[in-house]
Amino acid sequence: MYFLLFYEADDQYATRRAPHRPAHLDLVRAAHARGELVQAGALADPVDGSVLVFKGDSPDVAIAFAQQDPFVTEGIVKRWFVRQWTTVVGPDATVPTIGV
Repeated sequence: MYFLLFYEADDQYATRRAPHRPAHLDLVRAAHARGELVQAGALADPVDGSVLVFKGDSPDVAIAFAQQDPFVTEGIVKRWFVRQWTTVVGPDATVPTIGV
C-alpha cells in the first residue's frame, strides 16, 4: 500500500525551512534507504508545502516520520496529514487496471 504525507505551510516555507533542511534530508535519506519512502518533494508555485510517498502495510511509518521531522517539530509545517493512496497504473500498482 501507498500512503501520502502532505505538509501544509505558509508562504514563508521556502525560507523558514532552510536552517532545518539538512536534518530533514537526513531523515528523508534514512527512510528511503529503508525502503519506506518512495518519492518526496516540495510543491511549487507557490512553494507552500510538500508531498512524501511512503510504501508499507499501514500509515504508521509516514506518521512516525512526520512526528520526528524537524519541519514539523520546529513548527515550519502548520498542518500535516496522511492519506492512503490507491494506485492503478505502474509496476507496483495496488489495484492494477491497465495492462491487466
